[in-house]
Amino acid sequence: AGMDLAYVCEWEKKPKSNHCPSIPLVCAWSCRNLIAFTTDLRNEEEKDLTHMVHIIDTEHPWDVYSVNSGHTEVITCLEWDQSGSRLLSADADGHIKCWSMTDHLANSWENTVGSVVEGDPVVALSWLHNGVKLALHVEKSGASNFGEKFSRVKFSPSLTLFGGKPMEGWIAVTISGLVTVSLLKPNGQVLTATESLCRLRCRVALADVAFTGGGNIVVATSDGSSTSPVQFYKVCVSVVNEKCKIDTEILPSLFMRCTTDPARKDKYPAITHLKFLARDMSEQVLLCASNQNNSIVECWSLRKEGLPVNNIFQQISPVVGDKQPMILKWRILSATNDLDRVSAVALPKLPISLTNTDLKVANDTKFFPGLGLALAFHDGSVHIVHRLSLQMMAVFYGSSSQRPVDEPALKRPRTTGPLVHFKAMQLSWTSLALAGVDSHGKLSMLRISPSMGHVLDMNMSLRHLLFLLEYCMVTGYDWWDILLHVQPSMVQNLVEKLHEEYMRQNAALQQVLSTRIVAMKASLCKLSSSTIARVCDYHAKLFLIAISCTLKSLLRPHFLNTPDKSPGDRLTEICSKITDVDIDKVMINLKTEEFVLEMTTLQSLQQLIQWVGDFVLYLLASLPNQGSPVRPGHSFLRDGASLGMFRELMVVIRIWGLLKPSCLPVYTATSDTQDSMSLLFRLLTKLWLCCREENHITEPDDALIDECCLLPSQLLIPNIDWLPINDGIISKLQNKQLVRLQFGKAPGLVGHTVSSQFDAFVRAPGQPKIDHLRRLHLGAYPTEECKSCTRCGCVTMLKSPNKVTAVKQWEQRWIKNCLCGGLWRKMPLSYS
Repeated sequence: AGMDLAYVCEWEKKPKSNHCPSIPLVCAWSCRNLIAFTTDLRNEEEKDLTHMVHIIDTEHPWDVYSVNSGHTEVITCLEWDQSGSRLLSADADGHIKCWSMTDHLANSWENTVGSVVEGDPVVALSWLHNGVKLALHVEKSGASNFGEKFSRVKFSPSLTLFGGKPMEGWIAVTISGLVTVSLLKPNGQVLTATESLCRLRCRVALADVAFTGGGNIVVATSDGSSTSPVQFYKVCVSVVNEKCKIDTEILPSLFMRCTTDPARKDKYPAITHLKFLARDMSEQVLLCASNQNNSIVECWSLRKEGLPVNNIFQQISPVVGDKQPMILKWRILSATNDLDRVSAVALPKLPISLTNTDLKVANDTKFFPGLGLALAFHDGSVHIVHRLSLQMMAVFYGSSSQRPVDEPALKRPRTTGPLVHFKAMQLSWTSLALAGVDSHGKLSMLRISPSMGHVLDMNMSLRHLLFLLEYCMVTGYDWWDILLHVQPSMVQNLVEKLHEEYMRQNAALQQVLSTRIVAMKASLCKLSSSTIARVCDYHAKLFLIAISCTLKSLLRPHFLNTPDKSPGDRLTEICSKITDVDIDKVMINLKTEEFVLEMTTLQSLQQLIQWVGDFVLYLLASLPNQGSPVRPGHSFLRDGASLGMFRELMVVIRIWGLLKPSCLPVYTATSDTQDSMSLLFRLLTKLWLCCREENHITEPDDALIDECCLLPSQLLIPNIDWLPINDGIISKLQNKQLVRLQFGKAPGLVGHTVSSQFDAFVRAPGQPKIDHLRRLHLGAYPTEECKSCTRCGCVTMLKSPNKVTAVKQWEQRWIKNCLCGGLWRKMPLSYS
């Protein structure tokens, strides 16, 4: 209980060439919810293997990006950096490659730099630590301040540049006992140094890397035999005279408990897994020893201990208080009983602050998913065990492993050959999902219940989800794996609670998180049919915030000795102070010279200006039937802050229109004499006055509603192009039915109930497509290459059609990520 399969994705069987799992098989999961894994592409005719790296976004697993890695030997390690935008791969020939996105596209990657220790297989690999470390305080999940729940931990980077900026780079350990470090200089140059870990070099079968708060690196190694010690080394990296320098020293080593236990003395000859509990927990290590059929897992901790001093010396000079000599010593924390043979281990990435004494953490947090690590077994099952006590928290019985069924074992057909099992596994960044690649090369996505399958009250699960959403909001990580657990009935509750928590933060933090919370609410509202219309509003709000910032940033102070407020701030202040309904009376209060821009600039902004004009008209025209919350736009009618932004923009546009009339929004009016902009400004101001104070919202009066009823007879009400409903997987997983997918083939939109009610607002295939961010029409069958957002489905052209600086400034806002924070993916030309 506590875990279930969300989806599986497999390779199509082809006659000539097939993807088969590589040995070893490796995978890695980034904080942006991209998963990288390896296969070997076997060509039957030429009998050769190509070592492939595949990258998928968990929301569109079928849209796999597969690249021939160029590694000549099998890939032994994959590692994402902390921002999730670069990937390292290393192979059994000592080659390390660094991959990064081309044009910020999640489905287009290139190898830019690398390093090599010729002919020496890499057994462990890590990016250097950048000194950023958060601690999660689960026990404080009720605190109001984000700073208390998620605190910054003092942690030094592995290496700092001048001025304390962390230096980027990677460290690797090879099979012959060498440690190699590569540093990426800001100019793109790579400095590499290689040193042996200790004077007596010996074979390293397994290794792992961790970091200490003081900026040192700790390397653990084993030669693969459980009768040999597990060795630990401290590694210091420095730059001397433009060269990279490595110093190493030996730390205390340990022998696994099972080798000294008389009952198990020779039972487990091989150490098969060696992992630090986390990259920044160098004092705790997980070890697994195995034979053909069984394994045993142990968790060890490095502690400072006082050295007892002999009485003879005590008499000569008594040891007082803290003068007692201290030594570092490994102590076993916990061990499992004999288990089935372990095939893969996955460690949690949540930085939950735990000390060794917290083995008996309060009941409340006992079921918190981030405390567990995952063990996969050869019978296809997966256990989640507490990362310190190793006690069982949840189980998943694989498709082939024998479930505890009542039928006698004799009746069951004997399975021939080895069972399908996970060869590599990774936990997501919130530990709410687990991805495994099995011995057939198939990828499985498992949900891990926030309550670990225990019957907690609904509130407890909601609290966990809310706490983790806040964590993603603060860190900027993608929160797809949290959405896996959101049922339609929870949406309303989560959105309200998230908003409450956000409102409890200080103004500066609210400002920083202002767009991220809107994007989060949008992704939640997508998951329930009763909130689906609000998705459009949230995306329109993100668009409005971005346009407002961009247009206001184009205003220039008239004199060089600038006043204390920027023209944009002054505009906001004057518009909120002067509540006049006459646009020209508001305009008179502004210094028009600050609004003077080049004519080409003004013309290039026309599409964005048109959207503002159209949206204001659409909103006002929909005011009379405001009783219908299923229509997009509904939430804006009560949103004073957004209406205030529209009002400011209308004033700016009015001034620009005096300079260049052709940049004004185009309205189709029934009478030629009508001043459409001042009519809309008047109505917009009246509506804004009803709700400008959040705690004191009044109903619009009948006169205003009557005037808005007349709008359709005065002006042609435009169609607003809402974002398409997402084609991703998340909404298809809500009914808890397993979804079967194939790499390279988009699934049909079967069983997606939420979107069908919504198709009225969304363009059907064959209708003209639109560039959602440039507001340009692309035609029904676009000829331009486009990219779409992996999260909200927003579409825009890859290449900019415009060279004007103001447009570039607008495009810079979403060059790396969509306005909602999602990654871009390149679309096939035939996307219509």
